[in-house]
Amino acid sequence: MTSDRRGLAPRKQPRQVRAELTRERILDAAAHVFGEYGYAAGTTNRIAERARVSIGSLYQYYPNKDAILAELVTRHLDTGRAAVMRHQGKELPRSLEEVLRLFVRVAVDNHLDDPQLLRVMAEQGPRSPELLGKVAAYEAERLVYTRDLLERHPEARVADTEMAARLVVTTIELVVHKVSAEPDRVDLGRFEDELVAMLHRYLAGPPDDRPEGRPGLDAP
Repeated sequence: MTSDRRGLAPRKQPRQVRAELTRERILDAAAHVFGEYGYAAGTTNRIAERARVSIGSLYQYYPNKDAILAELVTRHLDTGRAAVMRHQGKELPRSLEEVLRLFVRVAVDNHLDDPQLLRVMAEQGPRSPELLGKVAAYEAERLVYTRDLLERHPEARVADTEMAARLVVTTIELVVHKVSAEPDRVDLGRFEDELVAMLHRYLAGPPDDRPEGRPGLDAP
């Protein structure tokens, strides 16, 4: 990701339905163009042509393709957060394994975009303080929720729920994104089963019974 903030803000915030539909057309077209051509060849001319708008109309909404990509990343984050919040507002399954399956499935569903588009968003998406703040706030929400769940759940046997929550949240996000962004699609059902099994064994397995004073891996 680039850290250049210049020209990342949309120029025009739609106030009418027609303008909002035009903006959505531009974003949808950009997702297809970046997915098909990559970032370097995903020009604003190609985006405008795919969206069936003039290049002048596109520039009324976005100053450049960096601003469009930043908006796509923001939309990706907001969609994922909304999905998580919907499930957090419902009664969760009783089984810890099924809770983890729900977490993984929500993440997978939010990464069903074209693998090339996912790579473009991760590798080329501009970094701005606003976007980084959104990412940090979203992660903090998930960490608090997951930690509280692990503290209450009778199947969770980890001693450090703070660290466990960080590992679960980070593992799901990074592994799902990495696998989803690979050019060759994997069997998502099998992937889900294996990731859930790995996390469940970690959380519900026997507690650490190493004798006190046993040297760790980094001991001489």
